[in-house]
Amino acid sequence: MKIAPSMTLMEKLNILSDAAKYDVACTSSGVDRGGNGKGMGNCLAPGICHSFSADGRCVSLLKILFTNECIFQCAYCQNNCNSDVPRAAFTPDEVCTLTMEFYRRNYIEGLFLSSGIMVSPNYTMELIYQTLYRLRRIHHFNGYIHVKAIPGADPLLIERTGYLADRMSINLELPTAQGLHALAPNKSRKTILTPMRQIQNGIAENKHELMAYRSAPHFVPAGQSTQMIIGATPENDFQIMSVAEGLYQNFGLKRVFYSAFIQVNEDNRLPAQQGGPPLLREHRLYQADWLLRYYDFTVPELLSEDNPNFNVFLDPKCDWALRHLELFPVEINRADYRTLLRVPGIGYKSAQRIVKARRMGRLDFTDLKKMGVVLKRALYFITCSGRMMYRTRMDQDYICQNLMQDKTQIPRDLRNSGYEQLSLFDDNAYYLNSGREQHVCVSV
Repeated sequence: MKIAPSMTLMEKLNILSDAAKYDVACTSSGVDRGGNGKGMGNCLAPGICHSFSADGRCVSLLKILFTNECIFQCAYCQNNCNSDVPRAAFTPDEVCTLTMEFYRRNYIEGLFLSSGIMVSPNYTMELIYQTLYRLRRIHHFNGYIHVKAIPGADPLLIERTGYLADRMSINLELPTAQGLHALAPNKSRKTILTPMRQIQNGIAENKHELMAYRSAPHFVPAGQSTQMIIGATPENDFQIMSVAEGLYQNFGLKRVFYSAFIQVNEDNRLPAQQGGPPLLREHRLYQADWLLRYYDFTVPELLSEDNPNFNVFLDPKCDWALRHLELFPVEINRADYRTLLRVPGIGYKSAQRIVKARRMGRLDFTDLKKMGVVLKRALYFITCSGRMMYRTRMDQDYICQNLMQDKTQIPRDLRNSGYEQLSLFDDNAYYLNSGREQHVCVSV
């Protein structure tokens, strides 16, 4: 495997931005860091706006691999050592140049840097550390940086990098150790979880340091995340969500990302993929993940060994409510906040507005609509002053049939189009029917 020595910077960028498209990177930043008048850029806790305009402007993160060379042979990865793809690698100075120049032109608000494994985990992690060191200390870049930690690298390198990055992530790759062993024989669950635990402990220790000394440096202030490939191995949704719940509870992760398996290699270890990537399944997993993080649900409430997969036609919250009609309808003017969160069509912001507004008087359905409640879902599960919006039979089949007529149960982009990745170099226009920018869930 050789890297062409005579590539221009733009040729490298073309290869390595495209190679990074399977790494998910779109959460809100969670970090407040104002400009100090000496460096360039700042970072706001509300997060980076992950949107792409039709002509490609306003790219939120420069999302690249440091290199797509790799010594590993993961069956699902297009950059594995056996793949016949063009190879390229940046130098630390080249990544700095791209980041600073793109930021000056207002193309980006931050950097997402991942990498294949070149030579060894330590060698690659050292290059990534040197890149971040130059950005922060030499170029005085104060913008957002999300970087991938390399499993198997020296803990000291990971620690040093953590004091320069805003967020770090280590890909779990596959939901179970068995799946990892089958498709990524060079990797192990222990090698992945060890640096994940190190980062968790480092964040906890840093919080105590900051309480004692406000001037102490911040260690991974936006927390850590991970990513799982869905559909490459035979785990069901119950197993996947149980792993995610365990990561949230035991490793303090900010986000778990789910990436629908896309067959980019011919390998007999990979499943035959009929109908394209499992994008609807990925969507349901994200919906359920949201319920775990913001709606006080647990995995056993949503799934079980007897019911191990999510409903294809209904979102997890509607599906749960239909299986628990004995709890409904709930009275909007009396139900507590946690109960309101369980009503389909009521989000956590809408629930907060309801609790606050009803202190001033009784609410009706018109008030709920103004607060953002999706009444076409909620009307089957709520009453206002003892009355339902319409005469409704509390019958599972009847409500299910009506909910399935709601086209938003399946996202628009999955209803009518196939899988397509965005890149810095796409010439295609990405429009919503309304003509607004297309918002892309990528992560930070």
